[in-house]
Amino acid sequence: MRLRHIEIFHAIYTTGSITNAAKILHVSQPSVSKVLSHAELQLGFNLFDRVKGRLIPTDEAEMLFDEVDKIYQQMRSIKNTAQNIKKSEFGSISLGVSPALGFDVIPNVIAKFHKDYPNVTFDIQTIHNDDMMQTLLEHKCDLAVLFSPKTLPGLTSVALAQSELVIVYPKDKFPHSPNKLTLSEVCDLEFIDISDSGPLADMLWARIMEEDINFKSKIKVQTYFIAARLVARGVGVCVVDRFTAEGNLSDNVAIASFEPALTFTINAVHLENRKNSKVIDEFTPYLSQGF
Repeated sequence: MRLRHIEIFHAIYTTGSITNAAKILHVSQPSVSKVLSHAELQLGFNLFDRVKGRLIPTDEAEMLFDEVDKIYQQMRSIKNTAQNIKKSEFGSISLGVSPALGFDVIPNVIAKFHKDYPNVTFDIQTIHNDDMMQTLLEHKCDLAVLFSPKTLPGLTSVALAQSELVIVYPKDKFPHSPNKLTLSEVCDLEFIDISDSGPLADMLWARIMEEDINFKSKIKVQTYFIAARLVARGVGVCVVDRFTAEGNLSDNVAIASFEPALTFTINAVHLENRKNSKVIDEFTPYLSQGF
């Protein structure tokens, strides 16, 4: 039996007539009769007996129906899945994000998207710029959202927003709570050094060299988050991205922009030769609006 035979047979069996089968399948009665006749001819036996205007399943049809019904349900499942994919109501997104974006931005974006597309599943991991290419190539994530990623062959990068590096300082060091500071104004304070060779660290290092600043640093950490938490405990100052700073605010610390500002872009990156799924195309505007 062909798939069309199965569909027609199932419809007639469950509705009891060619007329009803035609209605639920949205086709003409002659079309249903023709397909039924072709199915019976191919099988070599009748599927229905005509009794007083109704079609009564034959013994052969009764034996066949359970298997046909299994296939019919699978066909319905495939059809529903295809419709859900078309509507972006079904699918999965593997997302790699810079750790700093995990405080508020990405959780807020996903919460809004999940409300509109509750059936889409997420696999979220934090990645650093140096791991971006390998993570994408190994298909560990479909999309990476990072600070100032390198321009590399084989990658497509879309700018989502702009942010800045900021100085996080204890309020008691600057009672007037300035919203802008220069490196020279904080160079006498304990500086929490962040061991990071990424683009933001390169940007900061260029400014330090430009202004010929020497910092006192007895504490070195691996992550911006730890640096910000140390400042909250009165241990010097640090320079981090604004997302990390705002995600770790406390009553005794404040944030100041650089004078002049040190800005950078946030980009969404994916493999050039791998077309984004429809659900990722639906998700991207939520990312843009989330910053």
